[in-house]
Amino acid sequence: MRYLALFVVSILCNVLYAQNIGLPFYTDSDQVITHTTYTLSYSEKHEQAFWVAYKLTAGHLTGTVSRTDDFRSDSKVKTGSASLADYKGSGYDRGHLAPAADFKWSPVAMSESFYMSNMSPQHPSFNRGIWKKLEGAVRNWAADNEEIYVVTGPVLTGTYPAIGPNQVSIPKYYYKVILDYKEPELKGIGFILPNMKSGRSLQGYAVTIDEVERVTGIDFFYALDDAIEEKIESTVNVSQWSFRSSSTYSSSSSAYQTKQEKLAGKARINVNTASRSELMQLPRVGPATADKIIAYRKVHGPFRSLNDLQKIKGIGPKTVEQLKPYAAVR
Repeated sequence: MRYLALFVVSILCNVLYAQNIGLPFYTDSDQVITHTTYTLSYSEKHEQAFWVAYKLTAGHLTGTVSRTDDFRSDSKVKTGSASLADYKGSGYDRGHLAPAADFKWSPVAMSESFYMSNMSPQHPSFNRGIWKKLEGAVRNWAADNEEIYVVTGPVLTGTYPAIGPNQVSIPKYYYKVILDYKEPELKGIGFILPNMKSGRSLQGYAVTIDEVERVTGIDFFYALDDAIEEKIESTVNVSQWSFRSSSTYSSSSSAYQTKQEKLAGKARINVNTASRSELMQLPRVGPATADKIIAYRKVHGPFRSLNDLQKIKGIGPKTVEQLKPYAAVR
């Protein structure tokens, strides 16, 4: 019984670690709220979240749930969240922090993304422009890396103009930090963007996670081993992240199907001879996965069947099934 109890405790510890790995540091005095698919820390002073954290996987991208647009106050906020009246006539969008398009895989998750605690006043040209572009890039990275951890929010370190009866602060900047914690390529990247229209590239806003921590005062991914955290958060290499057009995975499963439809009339791609760019035409194959396939071929030789792709870490049976209509081995 003693060994069974230790085994159960070990499993619970691993589960809790997996749940906490994507969360920033917080204390008992912080108002931290957990919904079904994301967690947030709410600022009563600014009537919005300091941060919203969630895990995004490649599987989430194939969902078909439509937008619910059921914007509403969050009853879990003990002090009362912002309301629809705060944004009415303000000229600002109810800008999602965790975007609705990341939650198309679940009706509950989709609906919960419309809580006002997940909204922040964003300039329309920002919300519908470069912020939307970054959201699409994040979905691409989930597809490329199988799963990632995302933390996003406004920079709330000062006094700001406000809108509405509840005086919702209008942030000057927003941030996102992304963690890829799956071998073989552990990495992280951060972004800080001004709440205004921008024609700059996303790469121009890329910074280290350490820099986002300095600007926001938030300790991201504190549950990681110190040495790993230091390495991931102190460096950023944009070449490790694909900045291709986000249309492939950016908004819906229909966009995901478009990639497959484009391949439907072509000869199937031979995974034993295909170049990196050719491999990246396949469903669920981004730069990181393409590189793994090429590296495997160099060491082990050609694949005998598509099922052999599962020998590569990060490629599972679901991915292979989606590849079969479009890929071949010869």
